[in-house]
Amino acid sequence: MRIVYLHQYFNTANMAGGTRSFEFARRLVTMGHSVDMITTDRFGERTTSGWVVTEEDGIQVHWTHVPYSNTMTYGDRMRAFGQYSLLAGSRAASVRPEVVFASSTPLTIAFPGAYTARRCRVPMVLEVRDLWPEVPIALGALRTPLERVAARWLERFAYRNAARVVALSPDMKRGVTATGYPAEKVSVIPNACDIELFASAEIAGEQLRMSESWIGQNPLIVYCGTVGLVNGVEYLVHVAVEMLRLNPEVRFLVVGGGRCLSDVKALAAKLGVLDKNMRFMSELPKSDIPAVLGAATLAISTVIDQPVLHANSANKVFDAMAASTPVVINHEGWLADLFRENSAGLVVPARDSALAARNIDALLRDQDRLSKMRDSSFMLASTRFCRDSLARQLEGVLLDALGESESGTKG
Repeated sequence: MRIVYLHQYFNTANMAGGTRSFEFARRLVTMGHSVDMITTDRFGERTTSGWVVTEEDGIQVHWTHVPYSNTMTYGDRMRAFGQYSLLAGSRAASVRPEVVFASSTPLTIAFPGAYTARRCRVPMVLEVRDLWPEVPIALGALRTPLERVAARWLERFAYRNAARVVALSPDMKRGVTATGYPAEKVSVIPNACDIELFASAEIAGEQLRMSESWIGQNPLIVYCGTVGLVNGVEYLVHVAVEMLRLNPEVRFLVVGGGRCLSDVKALAAKLGVLDKNMRFMSELPKSDIPAVLGAATLAISTVIDQPVLHANSANKVFDAMAASTPVVINHEGWLADLFRENSAGLVVPARDSALAARNIDALLRDQDRLSKMRDSSFMLASTRFCRDSLARQLEGVLLDALGESESGTKG
């Protein structure tokens, strides 16, 4: 297959941020397919105008400069989405693909995806990473009736033009089918675990502990990811406050950046935990994450207390499992069910940071339970969430869409 892969926020392993598209695309290349990634150079490192093409592990990556960051206002982000949509459609169509794979967020990815599919008379497969527009509506980003009507129209447009849909969690699949989209055309392919990348996590983690006296041999809880509005990392600050009283040896490390980073650090300073039992580190490329998670006793993934966010499939969770590091989450949903059923993680209450701290402290003091959680985490990583297996599942979805399209054309 000649695949055009549309993803506005594509990252290689040497860049900070999620690498789902990179990992899947390079595996599709290994399977014998041609992949052209249409994306943005968000920081102007490769180009400030026009398009630049690089080869990344066999992927032909087309970069154009569209500034974007988590610190932007909602209006600025919408303009960035629109700019990419206008530029990406014609570029993708020029590749003359056999199938289009468009990965959201944002759901505006459907515009260049549908344009390319129609112009080249090929199918589009849409990947849904968030329940949109439910999330921005719940967060108050879409305030006016007109904005909400437009968002619902975009949702219908996206699904109407998709030959298949890939959802990142069972909860997201339910959200997609609730719109009337056929369930048999929705495949659940969650975020995945890169077993090979994290194979040396334990050794790298020990080296990190030896180089950082603040960590030493103390229990370490790590948050790796965006510090944005939906992430609710303030919750972790309040847990750290309670933990300082319960077990002052426990360390909290936040690795990442985002719109709310300065506010979270200010809160940590105000509540007296900054540089005591809590520290912050700038975001790191994916290739450096194994050392951090290898050093961690526990990883944590938080969201603000909004039920619509319970469907999330956060990269940080799967990276931790690949490193055999048990994960703490503060929300319900499919991940909470997964952890409870497999004794692979800890679910703590979203509205009670004191109880969360007590539950975490109890786990840290129970070495037998921790050891079993580590084993269960890696078992899930290597079986249900192995990147190689999920890449083959994605290949199957793309082939099915292409085969159905070709049958329809011949008919």
